[in-house]
Amino acid sequence: MEIILKEDIIGLGFKNDIVNVKSGYGRNFLIPTGKAVIASPAAKKVLAENLKQQARKLEAIKAEAQKKGEAIKDVEIVVEMKVSANGVTYGSVNAATVAEELKKKGFDVDRKIITMRDAKKLGDYVATVHFHKDVLVEIPVKVIAENQPVEAPVEETPAVEETPAAPVAEEAPVAE
Repeated sequence: MEIILKEDIIGLGFKNDIVNVKSGYGRNFLIPTGKAVIASPAAKKVLAENLKQQARKLEAIKAEAQKKGEAIKDVEIVVEMKVSANGVTYGSVNAATVAEELKKKGFDVDRKIITMRDAKKLGDYVATVHFHKDVLVEIPVKVIAENQPVEAPVEETPAVEETPAAPVAEEAPVAE
């Protein structure tokens, strides 16, 4: 079944895209909730005319998305989690966690435009932020143990000569 999306749906398409979906998904969910309309020939003509009129607005939206993408592209996120003895975290790091960490760094990003595989172990992961259908930004996410120090550069300390300690005299047992 061909439909025209009225809003962005991650994993399916973006607003004004014509996509094919299973008929049950289209008729029972997308169309009744107002997220899509059936792609009839008349609806396609209306869509083409609307896209022609909105071309300038779409360029401005894309430029703003690129600006946001440039601002956030060099950010790296480090998330501290409680960890069990075998390296599995208590809970998981997901898109909501990434959105919270970005907010702490001063970037207001909606969690709904972030995709990430849930991280349930320590390691390095990648979160993708979908600002626009043409503007995707990948953010590295590092999951570390809660008490593990963040890697800091090691400074060389000057070697200190050790002086041999004076021998300790053994005490004689005391008679009672």
